[in-house]
Amino acid sequence: MHAMIGAIETFLTETLGARLGVVICSMIPIIELRGAIPLGAALGLPWWQNYLFAVLGNMLPVPFILLFIKKIIAWMCTSRVKFFNKVGSWLTNKAEKNRAKIEKYSFWGVCLFVAIPLPVTGAWTGSLVAAMINMKPHKAFLSCLLGVMLAGVIMTLASYGVVAAFKIFA
Repeated sequence: MHAMIGAIETFLTETLGARLGVVICSMIPIIELRGAIPLGAALGLPWWQNYLFAVLGNMLPVPFILLFIKKIIAWMCTSRVKFFNKVGSWLTNKAEKNRAKIEKYSFWGVCLFVAIPLPVTGAWTGSLVAAMINMKPHKAFLSCLLGVMLAGVIMTLASYGVVAAFKIFA
């Protein structure tokens, strides 16, 4: 296990570089900025660089999700592949079931949902929700951006506070 962690660290610091590693990690669904900022802190990036690269990486997929996710889900719902059909139908039903709650708070609801630094509450899911309730793409992008920035502040404070505490005891 230690060897695998060392290999990942080497790949991120020497092959990709810590900054690009944070950008790529921030782009990965579920992990997103919530995992990338602690990673950047562990790799020794200054907090402000880590924050900027994590926000940038987390926001890169958002325009593509906003523009294409409804078409992808519609295709999945009509797919002959049962797995795609089930996932597409589940996403559609879930969005429809919660549509009234989501639409009630619309912009700020998506923003706060994205800002909560927990798995599955990030920009990927927020963009999906915004697209499913037909939020205008520019409003949805801004809502996700504000949420990502808030989550980034929370994660930066948590990550660098923890790093500073370990430096005191080291």
